[in-house]
Amino acid sequence: MRLDLGYDGTEFSGWARQPSRRTVCGVLEDTMSMVLREDVVLTVAGRTDAGVHASGQVAHVDLPSTVDVAGLPRRLARALPADVRVFSARVVPEAFDARFSALRRHYEYRVTDAAFGADPLRRLDTLAWPRPLDVSAMNAAASLLLGEHDFCAFCKRRDGATTIRELQRLELVRAASDGVITAFVSADAFCHSMVRSLIGALLAVGEGRKPVSWPSSLLSLSGRASGVAVAPAHGLCLVRVDFPGDDELGARAEVTRRVRTLS
Repeated sequence: MRLDLGYDGTEFSGWARQPSRRTVCGVLEDTMSMVLREDVVLTVAGRTDAGVHASGQVAHVDLPSTVDVAGLPRRLARALPADVRVFSARVVPEAFDARFSALRRHYEYRVTDAAFGADPLRRLDTLAWPRPLDVSAMNAAASLLLGEHDFCAFCKRRDGATTIRELQRLELVRAASDGVITAFVSADAFCHSMVRSLIGALLAVGEGRKPVSWPSSLLSLSGRASGVAVAPAHGLCLVRVDFPGDDELGARAEVTRRVRTLS
Protein backbone atom coordinates (compact mmCIF):
# COMPACT_ATOMS: atom_id res chain seq x y z
CA MET A 1 0.00 0.00 0.00
CA ARG A 2 1.24 3.48 -0.92
CA LEU A 3 0.59 6.29 1.55
CA ASP A 4 0.80 9.97 0.59
CA LEU A 5 1.24 12.11 3.68
CA GLY A 6 2.25 15.43 5.13
CA TYR A 7 3.39 16.81 8.46
CA ASP A 8 4.44 19.93 10.30
CA GLY A 9 7.94 19.01 11.45
CA THR A 10 8.14 21.59 14.23
CA GLU A 11 7.47 19.21 17.11
CA PHE A 12 9.08 16.13 15.55
CA SER A 13 12.66 14.89 15.96
CA GLY A 14 12.71 13.94 12.29
CA TRP A 15 11.23 10.95 10.48
CA ALA A 16 13.25 8.01 11.81
CA ARG A 17 12.41 6.33 15.10
CA GLN A 18 14.60 7.37 18.02
CA PRO A 19 14.44 6.18 21.63
CA SER A 20 12.45 8.54 23.88
CA ARG A 21 11.86 11.03 21.05
CA ARG A 22 8.72 11.97 19.13
CA THR A 23 9.24 11.13 15.45
CA VAL A 24 6.96 11.02 12.43
CA CYS A 25 7.64 7.34 11.80
CA GLY A 26 7.05 6.47 15.44
CA VAL A 27 3.72 8.30 15.60
CA LEU A 28 2.48 6.87 12.30
CA GLU A 29 3.55 3.28 12.94
CA ASP A 30 2.15 3.25 16.48
CA THR A 31 -1.15 4.83 15.43
CA MET A 32 -1.61 2.59 12.39
CA SER A 33 -0.76 -0.51 14.44
CA MET A 34 -3.42 0.48 16.98
CA VAL A 35 -6.09 1.27 14.37
CA LEU A 36 -5.47 -1.79 12.19
CA ARG A 37 -4.46 -4.17 14.97
CA GLU A 38 -1.52 -5.19 12.80
CA ASP A 39 2.20 -4.64 13.24
CA VAL A 40 2.98 -1.78 10.85
CA VAL A 41 6.47 -1.08 9.49
CA LEU A 42 6.80 1.86 7.10
CA THR A 43 9.37 2.47 4.35
CA VAL A 44 9.66 6.13 3.41
CA ALA A 45 10.86 7.98 0.32
CA GLY A 46 12.96 10.52 2.23
CA ARG A 47 13.95 10.48 5.90
CA THR A 48 13.56 14.15 6.81
CA ASP A 49 15.57 15.70 9.65
CA ALA A 50 14.26 17.19 12.88
CA GLY A 51 12.10 20.25 12.21
CA VAL A 52 11.75 19.65 8.45
CA HIS A 53 8.20 19.67 7.05
CA ALA A 54 6.55 17.60 4.31
CA SER A 55 3.54 18.17 2.10
CA GLY A 56 4.34 15.41 -0.41
CA GLN A 57 6.00 12.60 1.53
CA VAL A 58 5.45 9.00 0.34
CA ALA A 59 5.71 5.75 2.28
CA HIS A 60 4.75 2.14 1.66
CA VAL A 61 3.60 -0.65 3.95
CA ASP A 62 2.71 -4.32 3.48
CA LEU A 63 -0.72 -5.16 4.92
CA PRO A 64 -3.30 -7.94 4.58
CA SER A 65 -5.69 -7.69 1.64
CA THR A 66 -8.61 -7.44 4.09
CA VAL A 67 -7.67 -3.86 5.05
CA ASP A 68 -10.16 -1.21 3.86
CA VAL A 69 -7.78 0.92 1.82
CA ALA A 70 -10.24 3.61 0.77
CA GLY A 71 -11.40 4.22 4.32
CA LEU A 72 -7.96 4.29 5.91
CA PRO A 73 -7.25 8.07 5.72
CA ARG A 74 -10.53 8.88 7.49
CA ARG A 75 -9.89 6.27 10.19
CA LEU A 76 -6.38 7.58 10.77
CA ALA A 77 -7.56 11.21 10.87
CA ARG A 78 -9.54 10.39 14.01
CA ALA A 79 -6.49 8.88 15.74
CA LEU A 80 -3.48 10.87 14.52
CA PRO A 81 -2.31 14.15 16.11
CA ALA A 82 -3.08 17.31 14.17
CA ASP A 83 0.49 17.80 12.89
CA VAL A 84 0.57 14.68 10.70
CA ARG A 85 -1.97 13.46 8.13
CA VAL A 86 -2.29 10.62 5.63
CA PHE A 87 -3.84 12.22 2.56
CA SER A 88 -4.46 9.06 0.56
CA ALA A 89 -3.85 5.32 0.52
CA ARG A 90 -3.89 2.96 -2.44
CA VAL A 91 -2.80 -0.51 -3.43
CA VAL A 92 0.33 -0.56 -5.61
CA PRO A 93 2.32 -3.34 -7.32
CA GLU A 94 4.53 -5.48 -5.13
CA ALA A 95 7.60 -4.00 -6.84
CA PHE A 96 6.78 -0.52 -5.50
CA ASP A 97 9.36 0.67 -2.98
CA ALA A 98 8.90 4.19 -1.63
CA ARG A 99 12.64 4.61 -1.16
CA PHE A 100 14.34 2.71 -3.95
CA SER A 101 11.73 3.12 -6.71
CA ALA A 102 11.75 6.93 -6.49
CA LEU A 103 13.12 8.83 -9.47
CA ARG A 104 13.64 12.16 -7.70
CA ARG A 105 12.68 14.22 -4.66
CA HIS A 106 11.57 17.85 -4.72
CA TYR A 107 12.13 20.24 -1.83
CA GLU A 108 11.32 23.89 -1.30
CA TYR A 109 13.08 26.24 1.11
CA ARG A 110 11.43 29.54 2.09
CA VAL A 111 13.41 32.53 3.31
CA THR A 112 12.56 36.20 3.72
CA ASP A 113 14.92 39.15 4.03
CA ALA A 114 12.12 41.60 4.87
CA ALA A 115 13.09 44.16 7.49
CA PHE A 116 10.22 43.05 9.77
CA GLY A 117 11.10 39.36 9.52
CA ALA A 118 8.70 36.52 8.68
CA ASP A 119 4.93 36.81 8.43
CA PRO A 120 3.65 35.61 11.82
CA LEU A 121 1.37 33.10 10.08
CA ARG A 122 4.32 31.60 8.17
CA ARG A 123 6.99 31.83 10.86
CA LEU A 124 7.11 28.04 11.29
CA ASP A 125 8.01 27.37 7.63
CA THR A 126 9.92 30.52 6.62
CA LEU A 127 13.42 31.54 7.66
CA ALA A 128 13.79 35.22 8.58
CA TRP A 129 17.19 36.42 7.30
CA PRO A 130 18.56 39.59 8.91
CA ARG A 131 20.39 40.96 5.86
CA PRO A 132 19.36 41.72 2.23
CA LEU A 133 19.90 38.87 -0.23
CA ASP A 134 20.97 39.13 -3.88
CA VAL A 135 18.89 36.45 -5.61
CA SER A 136 20.71 36.90 -8.94
CA ALA A 137 24.06 36.11 -7.32
CA MET A 138 22.54 33.13 -5.53
CA ASN A 139 21.15 31.74 -8.80
CA ALA A 140 24.49 32.23 -10.53
CA ALA A 141 26.18 30.20 -7.77
CA ALA A 142 23.40 27.60 -7.83
CA SER A 143 23.78 26.95 -11.57
CA LEU A 144 27.40 25.88 -11.05
CA LEU A 145 26.30 23.11 -8.68
CA LEU A 146 23.93 21.35 -11.08
CA GLY A 147 24.71 17.87 -12.37
CA GLU A 148 26.19 14.72 -10.88
CA HIS A 149 28.89 15.38 -8.30
CA ASP A 150 30.24 14.08 -5.04
CA PHE A 151 28.49 16.41 -2.59
CA CYS A 152 30.49 15.26 0.44
CA ALA A 153 31.35 18.91 1.24
CA PHE A 154 27.63 19.52 1.81
CA CYS A 155 26.72 16.29 3.61
CA LYS A 156 27.10 14.60 6.95
CA ARG A 157 28.84 11.29 6.36
CA ARG A 158 27.08 8.03 7.09
CA ASP A 159 28.98 4.76 7.17
CA GLY A 160 28.57 2.81 3.94
CA ALA A 161 26.58 5.58 2.21
CA THR A 162 27.67 7.35 -0.96
CA THR A 163 27.51 11.13 -1.27
CA ILE A 164 27.32 11.12 -5.08
CA ARG A 165 24.08 12.71 -6.22
CA GLU A 166 22.61 14.27 -9.37
CA LEU A 167 21.34 17.75 -8.55
CA GLN A 168 18.72 18.43 -11.21
CA ARG A 169 17.29 21.77 -10.10
CA LEU A 170 18.51 24.51 -7.78
CA GLU A 171 16.70 27.75 -8.46
CA LEU A 172 15.62 30.68 -6.30
CA VAL A 173 12.59 32.84 -7.05
CA ARG A 174 11.54 35.99 -5.20
CA ALA A 175 7.74 36.36 -5.07
CA ALA A 176 6.41 39.68 -6.37
CA SER A 177 3.62 39.71 -3.81
CA ASP A 178 5.51 39.48 -0.51
CA GLY A 179 9.21 39.29 -1.44
CA VAL A 180 9.65 35.81 0.04
CA ILE A 181 12.41 33.85 -1.68
CA THR A 182 11.68 30.19 -2.44
CA ALA A 183 14.49 27.84 -3.37
CA PHE A 184 13.36 24.93 -5.55
CA VAL A 185 15.67 21.94 -5.09
CA SER A 186 15.37 18.63 -6.95
CA ALA A 187 17.67 15.62 -7.16
CA ASP A 188 17.52 11.88 -7.69
CA ALA A 189 18.31 11.60 -3.97
CA PHE A 190 19.80 13.67 -1.16
CA CYS A 191 22.33 12.78 1.50
CA HIS A 192 22.05 13.83 5.14
CA SER A 193 21.73 17.66 5.55
CA MET A 194 22.56 18.24 1.85
CA VAL A 195 19.68 20.58 1.01
CA ARG A 196 20.14 22.78 4.07
CA SER A 197 23.91 22.92 3.50
CA LEU A 198 23.40 24.00 -0.10
CA ILE A 199 21.01 26.71 1.08
CA GLY A 200 23.48 27.78 3.75
CA ALA A 201 26.21 28.20 1.16
CA LEU A 202 23.92 30.20 -1.14
CA LEU A 203 22.87 32.48 1.70
CA ALA A 204 26.53 33.36 2.23
CA VAL A 205 26.73 34.31 -1.45
CA GLY A 206 23.43 36.19 -1.33
CA GLU A 207 24.52 38.49 1.47
CA GLY A 208 27.93 39.10 -0.17
CA ARG A 209 30.19 37.23 2.26
CA LYS A 210 31.30 34.73 -0.39
CA PRO A 211 31.84 34.99 -4.16
CA VAL A 212 29.59 33.27 -6.69
CA SER A 213 32.26 30.65 -7.40
CA TRP A 214 32.67 29.59 -3.76
CA PRO A 215 29.95 26.92 -3.39
CA SER A 216 30.99 25.03 -6.53
CA SER A 217 34.68 25.22 -5.54
CA LEU A 218 33.82 23.06 -2.52
CA LEU A 219 32.92 20.14 -4.80
CA SER A 220 36.63 19.36 -5.07
CA LEU A 221 36.91 18.63 -1.34
CA SER A 222 37.12 15.09 -0.02
CA GLY A 223 35.23 15.83 3.19
CA ARG A 224 32.66 18.12 4.71
CA ALA A 225 33.41 21.83 4.30
CA SER A 226 33.77 23.46 7.70
CA GLY A 227 32.84 26.88 6.30
CA VAL A 228 29.35 25.83 5.19
CA ALA A 229 26.60 26.67 7.69
CA VAL A 230 23.56 24.37 7.71
CA ALA A 231 20.43 26.48 7.22
CA PRO A 232 17.73 26.10 9.90
CA ALA A 233 15.37 23.17 9.41
CA HIS A 234 12.05 24.99 9.62
CA GLY A 235 12.37 26.66 6.22
CA LEU A 236 12.53 23.30 4.41
CA CYS A 237 9.65 21.20 3.08
CA LEU A 238 9.56 17.98 1.03
CA VAL A 239 6.87 18.76 -1.56
CA ARG A 240 6.89 15.87 -4.05
CA VAL A 241 8.43 12.50 -4.90
CA ASP A 242 8.42 11.23 -8.51
CA PHE A 243 8.07 7.55 -9.43
CA PRO A 244 8.23 5.72 -12.77
CA GLY A 245 5.37 3.75 -14.31
CA ASP A 246 4.35 0.47 -12.70
CA ASP A 247 6.23 -1.60 -15.28
CA GLU A 248 9.51 0.18 -14.45
CA LEU A 249 9.37 0.08 -10.63
CA GLY A 250 11.54 -3.00 -10.18
CA ALA A 251 14.20 -1.87 -12.64
CA ARG A 252 14.40 1.55 -11.00
CA ALA A 253 14.87 -0.04 -7.57
CA GLU A 254 17.76 -2.15 -8.88
CA VAL A 255 19.50 0.93 -10.29
CA THR A 256 19.04 2.90 -7.06
CA ARG A 257 20.49 0.12 -4.90
CA ARG A 258 23.80 0.17 -6.79
CA VAL A 259 26.60 2.09 -5.08
CA ARG A 260 27.42 4.97 -7.38
CA THR A 261 30.81 6.18 -8.50
CA LEU A 262 31.65 9.21 -10.62
CA SER A 263 32.40 8.44 -14.25
